[in-house]
Amino acid sequence: MSDELTELKARYERLQRLYQVGNVIHSTLEPQAALQLILSEALRLMRATSGSVVLLNPTSGFLDIQAAAGLPVAAAELKLRVGEGLTGMVARTGRAVRSGDVRTEPHYIMIQPDVRSELAVPLVVKEEVRGVLNVDSDRLDAFSAEDQELLEALAQEAVRVIQNTWRYEQLRLKARLFESLAEVSGAINSTLNLDDALQVVAREACHLMHAKTSSLVMLDATGEWLDLRASHGAGETYQGKPRLSFSDSLLGVVIRRKKPMQVGNVQVSSHYENVDVARSEGLVSMLSVPLVFAGKALGALNIYMGQFYQFSNEEIRIVSALADLSAIAIEKARLYERIVDVEEQMRQNEKLSALGLLAAEVAHEIRNPLTVMKMLYHSLDLKFPEGDPRAKDTRILGEKIDHLNKIVEQILDFARTIEPTLAPVNLNRLIEELGLLVRHKLKNQNIRWVTDLQADLSFVPGDATQLEQVILNLLLNAAEAMPGGGSLTIRTRSGPNAEGQVVMEFVDTGEGMSEEQQRLAFTSLLNTTKRAGTGLGLAIVHRIVEAHHGKISVRSRPGHGCTIRVVLPEQEKA
Repeated sequence: MSDELTELKARYERLQRLYQVGNVIHSTLEPQAALQLILSEALRLMRATSGSVVLLNPTSGFLDIQAAAGLPVAAAELKLRVGEGLTGMVARTGRAVRSGDVRTEPHYIMIQPDVRSELAVPLVVKEEVRGVLNVDSDRLDAFSAEDQELLEALAQEAVRVIQNTWRYEQLRLKARLFESLAEVSGAINSTLNLDDALQVVAREACHLMHAKTSSLVMLDATGEWLDLRASHGAGETYQGKPRLSFSDSLLGVVIRRKKPMQVGNVQVSSHYENVDVARSEGLVSMLSVPLVFAGKALGALNIYMGQFYQFSNEEIRIVSALADLSAIAIEKARLYERIVDVEEQMRQNEKLSALGLLAAEVAHEIRNPLTVMKMLYHSLDLKFPEGDPRAKDTRILGEKIDHLNKIVEQILDFARTIEPTLAPVNLNRLIEELGLLVRHKLKNQNIRWVTDLQADLSFVPGDATQLEQVILNLLLNAAEAMPGGGSLTIRTRSGPNAEGQVVMEFVDTGEGMSEEQQRLAFTSLLNTTKRAGTGLGLAIVHRIVEAHHGKISVRSRPGHGCTIRVVLPEQEKA
């Protein structure tokens, strides 16, 4: 009875000590700190002189020392294979090993010369050995069967702690990555120039993954080659490497399959095309993810690490999300470049249209004196005898006057304003669409764009193309009046204060106009008061507004900006 009571008392004390140890090792969620606590409590509980926690590296297959106490500094670099040494045997079999004299163990690997006893128990996660907890002593037969039972119980508790810290670390990593991803997306999408956008993608991807180098390759116009368009952290050797074939390269496979791919070591991979470059630049592990927009692969984003690295599924998903954002930003930049080209084309068309109107006015001004000349010529009735050279000159003069008159009529016919084809037009929509075209120009000139558009604005009967020309001319004219920046406000109104009418107002904070400039603003193309430019825009606007049975007016003071008001008839209700 006394023996049973002693045994029960000893078991209670062990459980009490294990409970206290459990409270201690559950006190942190930091993975490294938790492992060190586990080891410290194991050493204290077992009265050991040294020990270690080794975990199986799923990438390399080696047992790596993650926490150690009482061991030489060099021991931290020791890597054991599964099955190697007493620790490796525990990792392979999943059974504890207790040795009273390690000098008699043929498999024992001596790290600490004065070690005599060792106790090693497995760390098992879901029936799979994930590591080993070792304690050593400089005494022979230092560990008993009860000690082994107690350390195995501690190992079970340690596994729960390790799992919790792993989960916490994964969540923290995920949170950090998503936070970084949000910042990256803002940086990427704030860039409108294509080359700048590509460079931002490469830079932010490198920072996000703490990588050595990142690069971005894009399909060329032929679809046969992959060109390096941007990189971050890359040296001259990498930047100067030859272009890759889309059909015969590793990155081409990533783009064709539209799936991420990682390579453990590009320096020895038979599939990687630039092994020498990788060795020269110190590139080891690579992750490549495709850039896909609307189902179409544009290129690939590549992340290089300077050491062997296994990208987790979570990291691959994060980089893939970054690639998706990058593809959107790239398409956005491409679209904006096309918009800028369209804006320039529209300005050229406006100039051609203005030149046509100018030609018409010149022709009109020429026709009047030409008509007088023709009448006077016929009234002179110049007739000379046959053989007189003046007879031929008179005939040629008459023919040339008729020729000039014919040319003038052709110019007038060609340049005559085409009558608008009327249909219901939503002015708000035209303003918003044209705002996209000129927004880049306004931003570059430091002009703030403000719209105050009535939500239920009535439609107007008009020719959408000609009304677009009116709005574009007024926007560009206002921008020219603010070379040093300012504010441009566009308002639309209809209803009680403008019965049967729709009003557009363009208000700028530019240089303003004098009374003389306002009086001549919409008059002849040949009477411009502008100090720069042709002054054709407002004349064109005036003619189009009149053709739509509307009115245009200007209100301004020098140095106090300008307001141009366009009034158009409201579309009649059906």
